[in-house]
Amino acid sequence: MTEETTGGLEGQVRDLAGLIEYQEGAVVSRRILKNEGGDVTLFAFDAGQGLSEHTTPFDALVIVLDGGVEISIAGSPSAVHSGEMIIMPAGKPHALRALSRFKMLLVMLKS
Repeated sequence: MTEETTGGLEGQVRDLAGLIEYQEGAVVSRRILKNEGGDVTLFAFDAGQGLSEHTTPFDALVIVLDGGVEISIAGSPSAVHSGEMIIMPAGKPHALRALSRFKMLLVMLKS
């Protein structure tokens, strides 16, 4: 891994939620790792922000680090809060809407 793919974090113990800050009216992201098998990215969503429905060829694990989000998978919504996780299967349409400011770790793996 290079610093470009690890964000200069290799070998360091860090607080995940502290690696990314909220920005008013925005969605902020920071890639932590990336390789052929997938990637790991931190996100910070301001309240009311979201991602419209889309699909990906990757299985995705969402771990909420702070706040809460509504995640719809194939039209079925679930509220996910700090300390909780949900798996979004590859090829299934999904969307996110911040219930409050929230931070998440997104782990995407090739199926």
